[in-house]
Amino acid sequence: MESISLLSTYQYDFIEAGCDEAGRGCLAGPVFAAAVIFPADYCNPILNDSKKLSEKKRMELRPIIEKEALAFAVASVSAMEIDKINIHKASYLAMHKALDSLGTIPQFLIIDGNKFIPYRQTPHACIVQGDGKYLSIAAASILAKTYRDEYMEGIAADFPEYDWLQNKGYPTIKHRQAVLKLGLTPHHRKTFRVTEPQLKLF
Repeated sequence: MESISLLSTYQYDFIEAGCDEAGRGCLAGPVFAAAVIFPADYCNPILNDSKKLSEKKRMELRPIIEKEALAFAVASVSAMEIDKINIHKASYLAMHKALDSLGTIPQFLIIDGNKFIPYRQTPHACIVQGDGKYLSIAAASILAKTYRDEYMEGIAADFPEYDWLQNKGYPTIKHRQAVLKLGLTPHHRKTFRVTEPQLKLF
């Protein structure tokens, strides 16, 4: 895991924020995104892509990230809004909302993935698998994931048949079967196909 920027000239001259999202491929629940700004010389040997960490380790790292970041923010876009504008735009909107909430204005953005809708006039770089390469993106992935998981756990008791405590809204077999048997809840994304192995938008 490297703590340097993609463009080394930005490391000390610019305030850089890393951004990532969680919940893009879910059948239910909002998509969450986070933005994190670390000091230029920040180092944390444990910090890594949230998908490579256990739930326990993610929860241990969250307060450390929140304490040691210069600024951080988490935002979400609802399932209803996802249905209106599609999941791609909703993911970028969640990132924009997180950036809007930062207490410090970033001057350069590093985004996990290969696409992004530009934020204001702020220059950015898209980095494939950036959550495994840059500390601020890894931290953003952990915040987005843990806050989204908590949200899904909070609504799981109202709809126990869908197993959200375990699947967090992702399309497991049990989740798909519950939708096919019981129908959609108000938290489901109605534009996602339930029966196909790879989710597609209508």
